[in-house]
Amino acid sequence: MSKTPVIAVPVHKIATVGVTKTTDLLAVEEPLEIRLGYGTAQARKQKSISVTMRTPGNDFELALGFLFTEGIIDQDADITQIRYCTELNTKENFENIVRVELHENLQVDIDKLSHNFYTTSSCGVCGKASIESVKTHCRLFPNNNPVQISATFLHALPEKLRTQQTLFEHTGGIHACALFDTLGNLLLMREDVGRHNAFDKLIGAAIGMELVPLTQHIVLLSGRASFELLQKAAMAGVRVVCAIGAPSSLAVQTAKEFDITLIGFLRNNRFNVYTTSKTISIT
Repeated sequence: MSKTPVIAVPVHKIATVGVTKTTDLLAVEEPLEIRLGYGTAQARKQKSISVTMRTPGNDFELALGFLFTEGIIDQDADITQIRYCTELNTKENFENIVRVELHENLQVDIDKLSHNFYTTSSCGVCGKASIESVKTHCRLFPNNNPVQISATFLHALPEKLRTQQTLFEHTGGIHACALFDTLGNLLLMREDVGRHNAFDKLIGAAIGMELVPLTQHIVLLSGRASFELLQKAAMAGVRVVCAIGAPSSLAVQTAKEFDITLIGFLRNNRFNVYTTSKTISIT
């Protein structure tokens, strides 16, 4: 789709020298509905399973990453097609609706889906229950190749991310998630108004490139590290998560439970190590 992720709006800039009429660039925020097509070829059904507020762009990656991190699919082969809805219906904006066709042999308990999404189900549930819920669906990716990373290596990552954040450069109001290899090469970067959407887009792109599981990669978050982001990291096999901001208490608990090295406040040549994986050493 050609919808732009940034729009210009008129503003009045007020400063000590006076008022100036100009324009400001804003990150677009619009809903994306994800619908599943499932069942046998002779009896296909459709179910709307999620609506998320996102920045347009990489919508198919977002849908793929969301389904993977929510445990609905295990691999790219579980999906036969992702497309925008094109039915002729003037009451709906089909640019904001994607339909994901699941393989007819994939068994999905549709009735339970909306009650089990990690991005929403943690409200009113204790931290222990949230982590146990992830354990139920999380794939275990053994890491047989220990990784050694240096403080100098880590200090360089934020600047590498910043130089690629084109939407943030224009708007100042968007999150980013980056994927690095163990040599410090930036492999993927995605931006979105929702930090969880940015991570889903990144994971969806990584699945498309056949990089998952990400046991030999480092993920950098442009903001804070929350439970839902560590949950997504665990589902994708990530062993190192770095954040420019602070982690939450449940994020630290989740990182410990899933043997993830969690680093926070990675900026200005300093950082805090909250948990350390048995397969990761920092020098």
